[in-house]
Amino acid sequence: MLEPLTAAAPLRVGEALIVRLTLRTDRALEYVHLKDQRAAGLELISQVSGYRYQGGLGYYESPRDAATNFFIGSLPKGTHVFEYRLRAAQSGDFSGGLSQIQCLYAPEFTSHSVGQRLRIGAN
Repeated sequence: MLEPLTAAAPLRVGEALIVRLTLRTDRALEYVHLKDQRAAGLELISQVSGYRYQGGLGYYESPRDAATNFFIGSLPKGTHVFEYRLRAAQSGDFSGGLSQIQCLYAPEFTSHSVGQRLRIGAN
């Protein structure tokens, strides 16, 4: 069962976290790079790169040490959701990274999210 993270119910070491990125675009785009940086206290559950198909959209997902990259050849107009799983590895107060998106061949089409704080409590 999915539960939102709140100050009253922080994430605990060992618990799984699902990262959900919601992307809204008002036009069709091509050759798009979406980079989601993660907080230091989190570890990837699946570390395998590969082509994924989710919600009618095909893309290449490339998890790395500090971020997960999504490469999208053709992004249609509309709302798209990207998800991946992480596990809380150590307790503390961490700075969550930004999510950045940019067209590779038209860099003037770019955007980013706000950063967030993430508290992970000990068991």
